Amino acid sequence: MIWVTACSNEEVMPKPKAQLRLEYPQAVYQKVDFEHFSIEKSHLANVEHISDKKINLVYPAMKAKIYLTYNRIDNNLEGLLRDAEKFTYEHTVKADEIITRDYVNKNDSVYATINRVTGNAASQIQFHATDSVKHFLDGSLYFYAQPNYDSIMPAVKYLEKDVMHLVESLQWKQS
Repeated sequence: MIWVTACSNEEVMPKPKAQLRLEYPQAVYQKVDFEHFSIEKSHLANVEHISDKKINLVYPAMKAKIYLTYNRIDNNLEGLLRDAEKFTYEHTVKADEIITRDYVNKNDSVYATINRVTGNAASQIQFHATDSVKHFLDGSLYFYAQPNYDSIMPAVKYLEKDVMHLVESLQWKQS
């Protein structure tokens, strides 16, 4: 018995822990009209209409929510932009990196900035869109979970596509 164990040159290696594989269905988008704008949202999201200025897109299966806040521009565009950028950069304490992407659709007068926050920040995506004259829409993605970026990264990547589609489909209503 001693001879068998003593002659074994193989190193015993522990098996790595299994990784969770999250797969989400192909998104199907549907148009939703609100008082000041319309967007296309994923079929996985439920609309939680708080007021004419506050709307949430709730993803129950992912335990996530996109908070949308609408503001009418009244000589305050600079302040709205400053507040949106300030909110994003408050996450730098926990963020590893903030990746900024601009989006411009001159035909529909949509000018947007989408910020992706990597790391264990409370919110992984913030964005704002405006027509620079009347309308301003601000959005943030939150998960109802401890912000462990490695664990929620697949959901963040999936929802980043939904946020991009939301911004690309945004249309302002004339009032």
